[in-house]
Amino acid sequence: MKDNEENRFSARAARYLAIGAQAGGFAARMAGGRLFGEGGDGDALALARALGGLKGPLMKAAQLIATIPEALPADYAAALASLQSEAPPMGAGFVRRRMAAELGPNWRERFGAFDLHPTAAASLGQVHRATTPEGEDLACKLQYPDMASAVEADLAQLDLALALHRRIDSAIDAREAAQEVAERLREELDYFREAKHARLYRIMLADSPEVRVPGVFDGLSTGRLLTLEWLEGEKLLSLVEAPEEHRNTIAKAIFAAWWRPFAHYGVIHGDPHLGNYTVFRGDGAHGEPAGINLLDYGCVRIFPPSFVGGVIQLYRALRADNRDQIAHAYESWGFRGLNSDRIETLTIWARFILGPLLEDRVRTIADGVKAGAYGRREAAQVHAQLREKGSVQIPREFVFMDRAAIGLGGAFLHLSARLNFHRLFEEALADFDLDAVAARQQAALEQVGL
Repeated sequence: MKDNEENRFSARAARYLAIGAQAGGFAARMAGGRLFGEGGDGDALALARALGGLKGPLMKAAQLIATIPEALPADYAAALASLQSEAPPMGAGFVRRRMAAELGPNWRERFGAFDLHPTAAASLGQVHRATTPEGEDLACKLQYPDMASAVEADLAQLDLALALHRRIDSAIDAREAAQEVAERLREELDYFREAKHARLYRIMLADSPEVRVPGVFDGLSTGRLLTLEWLEGEKLLSLVEAPEEHRNTIAKAIFAAWWRPFAHYGVIHGDPHLGNYTVFRGDGAHGEPAGINLLDYGCVRIFPPSFVGGVIQLYRALRADNRDQIAHAYESWGFRGLNSDRIETLTIWARFILGPLLEDRVRTIADGVKAGAYGRREAAQVHAQLREKGSVQIPREFVFMDRAAIGLGGAFLHLSARLNFHRLFEEALADFDLDAVAARQQAALEQVGL
């Protein structure tokens, strides 16, 4: 088994050397194109294909960075955002060895049934359906081997690409953002931590029946194997042709799953893409859509309560068009060295992200915009103005707020949901008190051991 692991590591190392060479070549071509006015979509698509062939943490990290307005060239960001986070699955024999490594040689006796073929595959691991000896349905998330080494190698590649981009175009400095992505990506390797995140969400959403959170099976979990309750549901995109009332019901559940934990506990789900939700029905398989199953808890961000206060302050300052409070809110987010021009430019993006919450009317999340183009026009406008008025360093706290806003907006647009987002947000803020947020957060984190 050791030889197999070493062979696997050698093969993986060879792939990283190959992808590093490919990425380096594309980076050089990108530099030439940017400096001499050449290049463009062809190089971007070629880079995306190269990263997609690896389907590892580098692809995931690049996708996260690509959601920050103009942290990468627009054509590269669009190509990276289009990648699917699915990896080639581990074979049945390899799964047996991995399960034995996590639960011991008699691991199979601990399950009633275990499907050796994955039901889903992602950038860091794959999911297998199983049952307990008593017949309870399970989802077993098994991490690919050598992922800690892979993450470190890929983050080094990402740093290289961002450093090159800073030299070519310094309007956006994403160094702190990259540190944030690296920290969260390393956390995703720890399935003990992800289990605690799942428990935290069960606490935070205990009074939200429209959002289901799976239970954790500790005896069948390790640092690289996470076993959760299987939640039956349909893919979110199965509702795109459903009546508007049904689509709006699911959109409200998604809104609650994200904003209630943030407003009450200072916690966000940092990766709200479509694959992390399924839809459950209220009366068996044939009832009307009643809510969502929230499936993945690897990418969770816990903010200091002061940051939550800054977000709420920015929302209220934008509503009142109070320039001084807007500037103070940006500072509380971690932006530094701002002047009036830069504040004006940042506010273009803030009004785009928070715009649906500011308007007291029924609307889509972005009227007249398709899901794939969400935020692209505003990002280009921000970038153009920053090149003229001076660069801005993106604070690390901004990264997953921005990532989540883009992910949520995409989900709402796919559903063509029409809601009064302002009133939903005000409901989430009911009786908002920063000291209460701090107290709830501390109590919940202590309860789950975070």
